Amino acid sequence: MIRLLPFATLVVTGAAWGATQPLAKIAVSEGYRHFGLIFWQTVLVGLLLGALTLLKGKRLPLHPPALRLYLFIAVVGTVVPGIASYQAAVHLPSGVLSILLSSVPMFALPIALALGTDRLSFARLMGLLLGLGGVALLVLPEASLPAGTEAVWIAIALIASACYALEGNMVAKWGTQGLDAVQVLTGASVLGAVLSLPLALASGQFIVPSLPLGGPDKAVLASAVLHAFAYSAYVWLVGRAGAVFAAQVSYLVTLFGVTWAMLFLSEAYTGWVWAALILMMAGMALVQPQRKPLVPDRASRQNTVG
Repeated sequence: MIRLLPFATLVVTGAAWGATQPLAKIAVSEGYRHFGLIFWQTVLVGLLLGALTLLKGKRLPLHPPALRLYLFIAVVGTVVPGIASYQAAVHLPSGVLSILLSSVPMFALPIALALGTDRLSFARLMGLLLGLGGVALLVLPEASLPAGTEAVWIAIALIASACYALEGNMVAKWGTQGLDAVQVLTGASVLGAVLSLPLALASGQFIVPSLPLGGPDKAVLASAVLHAFAYSAYVWLVGRAGAVFAAQVSYLVTLFGVTWAMLFLSEAYTGWVWAALILMMAGMALVQPQRKPLVPDRASRQNTVG
């Protein structure tokens, strides 16, 4: 039973993270927009993970290197991709957003090559080409997207993937100042809330929840809870089973994201979209990092965001 726990955790984590895409679609369904949604998401995630940090007997360091790290993660890992994702969610089906999220490894490889932290191979080059082919299938055929949908929203959604890829590479190269992943995301969420609050107020996008909570309000709350849970579970999984095993959650996030969208949003897709999904998943498999342990001991585990 204990041996099955990492596998069960992997599936549950993928299902939880995959659900955040349909929830984002619900969150923007009645007029809520990116700055207001990012503010409440960062506040809720910060509170949840901050409480977890305190329960673990830790504190949130505030020295300059830690603050610079929080700021980088807040901007590149939360605010900018949040703006892109929520804007794209207004125009694109949730399942398409989940498929595009699987492009993160395709962006991560060129960045890693530029930083000198990885190397190219024929298989990984083929993975990049398959990923590009998947994106092309979403953009080029007229039947792949709903009528009236502009392909530019595909490019905007991909900004989020590029940000996540940059975030992961920068953290992998320069570490996390000895902080664990939950501390980093807590600090980043706090700064994300500080950054997004004036933007939400200035743009008129600030959200004042009212009781009883409507569907978009519940979606934001559920998304924050699922994100905090999934992130914490992922960090636990990296420490328990290794980063290579934990990285397989990316496949499940995409598959569950598409499945939840079909079940709860009644989305249906053309053959072009299913073909794009197959190409993106194949590309992701080929582009995955080299199979070596990323958290081999306690010391290195302190430098892993997840």
